[in-house]
Amino acid sequence: MGLTPTRDLLTAAFAAGTGIGGFNVLHLETAEAIVEGAESSGLPVILQISQNCSAYHGALAPLALACRAVAAGAHVPVALHLDHAEDERLVDEAIELGFGSVMYDGSTLPYAENVRSTARVAGRARDAGVLVEAELGRIGGKDGAHAPGVRTDPGEARSFVEATGVDALAVAVGSSHAMTERTASLDVGLVRELRAVLEVPLVLHGSSGVPDDTLVAAVRAGMTKINVSTHLNGFFTRAVRGVLEEQPNLVDSRRYLGAGRRALAPEAARLLRLLALSEGGS
Repeated sequence: MGLTPTRDLLTAAFAAGTGIGGFNVLHLETAEAIVEGAESSGLPVILQISQNCSAYHGALAPLALACRAVAAGAHVPVALHLDHAEDERLVDEAIELGFGSVMYDGSTLPYAENVRSTARVAGRARDAGVLVEAELGRIGGKDGAHAPGVRTDPGEARSFVEATGVDALAVAVGSSHAMTERTASLDVGLVRELRAVLEVPLVLHGSSGVPDDTLVAAVRAGMTKINVSTHLNGFFTRAVRGVLEEQPNLVDSRRYLGAGRRALAPEAARLLRLLALSEGGS
């Protein structure tokens, strides 16, 4: 239990045909809430820190070390993942800090350059025993580019994985980042096609906007790692807002951050059970 290599968790979920949550951490309270939810569900989870989050905190190490400590004390397996890193130096830092996996995002680069840079990163990570996730084709909504019609081509995906040696691939099948309403429609047929031609786990980014039944369908079709951030952040923020509206003179931040933490944990647990096909998908 406790801090666990991402490879172990993804391999187990991939073999079982179930999903595992990759939930983004914004600060210590979200990490604590996500792990509390995982413990409540009795299921593993992947804590994710993005490049943007690292920039917000001024450095990767402080939050990463805090997440490692939270994971180490957990009663369920918890992995640590670097999400959407476009800076290769940040990837190298994450490897040095003991992350079990890194997501190198070269999706905005021309295809050939994406292949070269991703292969370079994958080689260094492989030498360190770290799993590498990559992305092929821009996911809608990233960096303000809302392109829900973008889709990953199965043949190109297979060539990309073979050329780069990555261990997992984020694919574009209809989801969009930062959605606050769960109205996204996924191309589940394309998920099946991608799963049929790839021997590595598929990753769904932008899952906050995907309804429960569609998430279950995507997992059944072959998705393994399901990334969620905005949806869980909403539970945290609504709880904080509620406390501050009820107690406008409150100044102890633990009072409202604690409420956010308590609100996020049950939803994290529910999502983990859903993705494991043990709630609403069995």
